[in-house]
Amino acid sequence: MFEPEINLSNVTRADLIVAIPSYNEAESIGFPTAQAARGLVEYFPEMTSVIINCDNNSPDNTKSVFLNTFTGVPKIYLSTYPGVTGKGNNLKLLFRKAVELNAKAIIVIDADLKTIRPEWIKHLAEPLFKGYSYVAPLSVRLKYDDPLTSGIAYPLIRALYGRRVRQPIGGEFGFSGELAQAFLSSQIWNDSAASFGIDAWMTILALRHGVRFCQSFLGSPKVHNPKDPSASIGPLFKEVVGTIFSLMSPFEKHWINVKYSKPTAIYGYSLGEVEKVPKVEVDNERLIRRFQEGFNQYGALWEKILCRDIFMKLVEMRGMRKDIFSFPADLWSRLLYDMAVFCRNVPDEKELALESLIPLYYGRTFSYVRKTKGMSTRQAEEAVEEDCMAFEMTKPYLVKRWMERS
Repeated sequence: MFEPEINLSNVTRADLIVAIPSYNEAESIGFPTAQAARGLVEYFPEMTSVIINCDNNSPDNTKSVFLNTFTGVPKIYLSTYPGVTGKGNNLKLLFRKAVELNAKAIIVIDADLKTIRPEWIKHLAEPLFKGYSYVAPLSVRLKYDDPLTSGIAYPLIRALYGRRVRQPIGGEFGFSGELAQAFLSSQIWNDSAASFGIDAWMTILALRHGVRFCQSFLGSPKVHNPKDPSASIGPLFKEVVGTIFSLMSPFEKHWINVKYSKPTAIYGYSLGEVEKVPKVEVDNERLIRRFQEGFNQYGALWEKILCRDIFMKLVEMRGMRKDIFSFPADLWSRLLYDMAVFCRNVPDEKELALESLIPLYYGRTFSYVRKTKGMSTRQAEEAVEEDCMAFEMTKPYLVKRWMERS
């Protein structure tokens, strides 16, 4: 029987909420739930706290596993209605419940985390009681673990909104009760934000509201399910990139005059115990093959979307030997800017344009893997920072194209 809410402890108010969005996470949700409870008991014993599972009516027994996990802290189970899925829809339930409970601070953690510690609760929640309104995570990541963040989300959001937020779609974050109300009342919402685009949506709205923003180092690496960057990425890619693009029009006045980025504070920085992060294997052959195969399906569309010099450079790259293949950051940034302008100007073809971007993303990822092959994780991070500067330096190109084709 469907139950939209189960609140066995009859919780009516809470100072601090730990939320765990889920869909079919019966095998994994018990561990982060227990660790969250330990963190609340150890670091916030004076607070009225609750753990909330925001679920998509999972058929795999996620609800029972969550409710039966011993915590010593009250729990609430919330579910979207049958047939309604998406992480963003989960979190909309959370925004509403946080306002209803008059929560001061809310943090969100992934349901499939394997390395979460009680300290993560402290690191994400404590800044919210020290004057910050939004907390983004910083965690140890391998150089090939999250190319969507390193190659698109981080440099694009940084160039647009002028703040260096290294993991704007990191999965773990915290926000104030006031921001929960702002998120709930926002009129800017679409299918991408209702699903995997929600992390980018929240980060950008927080930046747009101008709240005190910080990053918090979690102290131990984030490990869930490492994935080869060449593997199929499903709807995640289009929903994240589509969300970033879709917010450019309503927030045009906010980003159009931003010229450079500034650092974002790191709260309570400490190296903590750095564990070994599982190695991510990369299938380079599959990456370059998917880039090359993209010409057959999308070549005509790329020629329509991109400026002539960018398209001709792609044609040249198509025939490059793998050992000298290069996809420069300035070319990549201008290509993404062209895509953003096209998606704004031709909304009926936005989905197809985003689909066509995937093979180009594989080509750019192959170039990054080649470039950083002999680098340490620290050196690879420096390379990412250099790429971000390329996005900032080419932003006038975006502004020119955005304004001339309005």
